[in-house]
Amino acid sequence: MKMNADIDVLFTRELIQERVRQTARRISEDFKGRKVLLIAVLRGSFVFCSDLIRELTIEFKVDFISLSSYSGAVSSGNIKVMSELREDPAGEDVIIVEDIIDTGITLDFLLKELSLKNPKSVSACALLNKKGARIKDVAVKYSCFEIGGQFVVGYGLDYNGLYRGLPYIAILKIK
Repeated sequence: MKMNADIDVLFTRELIQERVRQTARRISEDFKGRKVLLIAVLRGSFVFCSDLIRELTIEFKVDFISLSSYSGAVSSGNIKVMSELREDPAGEDVIIVEDIIDTGITLDFLLKELSLKNPKSVSACALLNKKGARIKDVAVKYSCFEIGGQFVVGYGLDYNGLYRGLPYIAILKIK
């Protein structure tokens, strides 16, 4: 598919790696001596989650859930569960790993669903936190970067399935 778009680097690979290391250190300190269940929200968070777990110094398990609310560059606001968890979060310290939290609708949905399964605790970790786009008031305990209203791609984030493999995060300007 040929795209008529420009991309401008927002965060370099090196800066991303440093922020991931810092975030992993914070999580490891906060959960020292405990085991956590990381729930990566697919597909966008897989790159971030994979780098994050290599930096953690605590015991953890990883599970994946696939949720969808986007069509192109716009969130529909309707959450679809594409694939369910395999691990039981009951009694677990859970960290939801997201690529980007913008409207908060997806995270709000997931927090409500998880609360029904009686985890010990639940917190959110995002590569990107877009606070200005919030529709739902959700807490993000760990985030690598805060961004404005730009539409971004790379490092796992996509536009219609493209750009996930960029080693940096870039602003996508669609012409």
